[in-house]
Amino acid sequence: MGTVAVSAEEFAAVPPEVVFDRFGGGTGAGWLFDAACDRIAVGAVVTLRVPLGGAGPVDVLGRISALRRPTSLTVSHDQPWRGRIRLRFTPAPGGTRIRLHAEIDERGLEWLMRRQGLPVRPGAAAGPRIGLLTSKSGPGSLFAAATENVATLALEEINGDGGVAGRPVELLVADDATDPATGAVEALRLVRSGCSTVFTMTTSATYDAVSAALGDSGALVVQSHMNEGGGESRLRIRLGERPARQLAAAATPLMRAAGGRRWFLAGNDYVWPREVNAAARAVLPAVGAELVGERYAPLGTEDFAPIVETIAASGADVVLNSFVGADSAAFERQCHAMGLRDRALSLGPALDEVTLERVGAPAATGIHGVSGYFQQLDTEGNGTLLQRYRATFGPWAPPLSTLTESVFEAIHMWAAAARRARTTDPGPVADAMRVGRYEFPRGTVTLDGTDLVQQQLYLAEARGTSFAALCPADVAG
Repeated sequence: MGTVAVSAEEFAAVPPEVVFDRFGGGTGAGWLFDAACDRIAVGAVVTLRVPLGGAGPVDVLGRISALRRPTSLTVSHDQPWRGRIRLRFTPAPGGTRIRLHAEIDERGLEWLMRRQGLPVRPGAAAGPRIGLLTSKSGPGSLFAAATENVATLALEEINGDGGVAGRPVELLVADDATDPATGAVEALRLVRSGCSTVFTMTTSATYDAVSAALGDSGALVVQSHMNEGGGESRLRIRLGERPARQLAAAATPLMRAAGGRRWFLAGNDYVWPREVNAAARAVLPAVGAELVGERYAPLGTEDFAPIVETIAASGADVVLNSFVGADSAAFERQCHAMGLRDRALSLGPALDEVTLERVGAPAATGIHGVSGYFQQLDTEGNGTLLQRYRATFGPWAPPLSTLTESVFEAIHMWAAAARRARTTDPGPVADAMRVGRYEFPRGTVTLDGTDLVQQQLYLAEARGTSFAALCPADVAG
């Protein structure tokens, strides 16, 4: 299919210095697709909102990878496709001529075609196929690039070790657009394309829709990352951390750090946040916590001021943040901007390193996470994974987190199970996946025939735009 180059030119009636400094100013002021970033510096994260006609706008996520003030600036991006946008600012009579050059690679073109409803058919399979359903667009899109990256690394390792049954395994990737109905359609497409197993790194709402849509397909569906549990069956496996164990591990040390025991529960309005808060109502009072409020907002919310005001009025010492992706980042930034961070800590069970970068260093103080993996874990396996990750995808690839690294683990579990079962048929593979002891980048992971993963949990505190001060928690999960 090849690569498409896109060029554009625009004139601004102000000097180059002014045009350059306006980059990243957000809606109206960003002049390039409403570009938003906290600072114009190499390494700074950037969000561009690109209009795509009838399909609506989509966020392009990347970083500033090069700049020369006030003449040039380059954004290297990972989502929804990998590429670079180069900008040049040239003095012109009465102002500045802005030149843009971008390239869309083959994967990007395929994504755009599907986004517009056009068919894209994969070639003939040389071996077994597995599917990865993630959110390359919508509020959940922060996680997709790292998810696809680690899935690619897992397949490289598996195929480098002889594949499965002596044949290479192929990965097909689909985008649920952070929408359950879209996810169901895309999962069906993956199965029709030959994927007997589909891994989901999506919201639980999409997982539920996919599980139902594939009910008669005979396909295995694996949710690799943290979830609320429930709905497991022979061909439905849910791995990852569970909220009750995360809260039991984090509650007491967090209240000690906050100097108070009043909790406010806030999250998106779908199944996982509601189950997190149900777990909170069961777990927190047992360790002496007092619940002082509970609020929800739809996925895609941008204005959290009413919720932040309610939290402030409640006198909460700790906020349990079960928002996800871009919503979580926006919520935490508004908590900081409205002064809430001066009086309350935040615990985000799904607030990972990628989200923390979008929160930004000034707003990150007081944020905590609890999970089985953080990028800063000092294990031999994690050091090897991070080295390969950076060598393969470069310095501007998004950081890893428990949400994304879990996909790396799940694909390796699948391959080990298929080798033990000597087949890629979903039933025998699912049976074999449910029992095993593995050494992964996060450490030892054990499955005992149920869908509960036994692993060490860690409570971590944000330091700038990464998590540090990892503290092993007493509760395994």
